[in-house]
Amino acid sequence: MAIKPLGGADTSSNSGQAIAEVFVDARRKAVALPDYPGQVPDGMDAAYAIQDEAIGLWDDQVAGWKIGRIPDAWLERLNAPRLAGPIFRRAVWTAVEGEVLDFPVFEGGFAAVEAEFILKLAKDAPADRTDWTAAEAADLVETLIVGVEPAGSPLATINVLGPPVVASDFGNNAGLILGHEVPDWRDRLMDLTCETFIEGESVGTGGAATIPGGPLEALAFLLNLNARRGRPLKAGDLISTGAATGIHDIVAGQSSRVVFNGVGEVLCRAVPAKGA
Repeated sequence: MAIKPLGGADTSSNSGQAIAEVFVDARRKAVALPDYPGQVPDGMDAAYAIQDEAIGLWDDQVAGWKIGRIPDAWLERLNAPRLAGPIFRRAVWTAVEGEVLDFPVFEGGFAAVEAEFILKLAKDAPADRTDWTAAEAADLVETLIVGVEPAGSPLATINVLGPPVVASDFGNNAGLILGHEVPDWRDRLMDLTCETFIEGESVGTGGAATIPGGPLEALAFLLNLNARRGRPLKAGDLISTGAATGIHDIVAGQSSRVVFNGVGEVLCRAVPAKGA
């Protein structure tokens, strides 16, 4: 399939759809991509245009959204502190304490685990509101859940190529693993800490305070972004608010343990993805 060039100002359905089709096909077949399938988007509007095309092509419902921090080196150029991507219903799993949950990874692509504080929404956000603050966003939240985001893409260099590329392929998301709900989370939120292990070795520590501005600031960002995109958040949406201990590469066959101090832990193992 011929790929039309995509520049920062070009958000046409033709160019965006061509790139989205390649990513969606690779995800369905669980095969790696050797290169980005076209000219990379150099802005977030172009990236989200591709993402929107891919969401339309993917045969599943959006169950929530992941949020990722944009590195400092890109902040001025992109004028955005964070990025977002969809989480699909069939890729949401619930962990059982003490049991290992297998999750699929694209062999030859990118795969990582991220400790997450996940906000479940209690009610719909107004479709046209774009001025949310963290304190106001808190009123939409039903509960806080700890968990793990398996980040993943058929493109191994997705993070190297930058945030617009990340956003264009579902925000580099490959699912969401839900752990325990956090009692009294409103009082405890910014004191919650966690640690990530891969193959028994500690690879990162952090907590809710590690996320710039905290999880509620991340939620406020997403509320504003998605309203502008015409995708307002809905009751029941699961919002994965950011990598609390960092982004930790993992390959098929490796296991991870993420400990949320005072709450519980999530045990998971990477396994090769199988194509449809």
